[in-house]
Amino acid sequence: MPEKTEAQKKAQKKYMEKFTIAHIRMDKEKYARVQEHSKSTGESVSRFVNRAIDNQIAQDEESQP
Repeated sequence: MPEKTEAQKKAQKKYMEKFTIAHIRMDKEKYARVQEHSKSTGESVSRFVNRAIDNQIAQDEESQP
């Protein structure tokens, strides 16, 4: 893969500034299940975890008075 240009590096840095990293702990068996499931749905582990969080927040908000 060719070296990134300065413009590409700058654009990637700006894009990555929108995100933060959240470290989570889970046992190895659960992580293997998450990997397997996310692969079966064609998404990354990160995308699956974010989708699960979004779904749970929406569900919790619906059940609050």
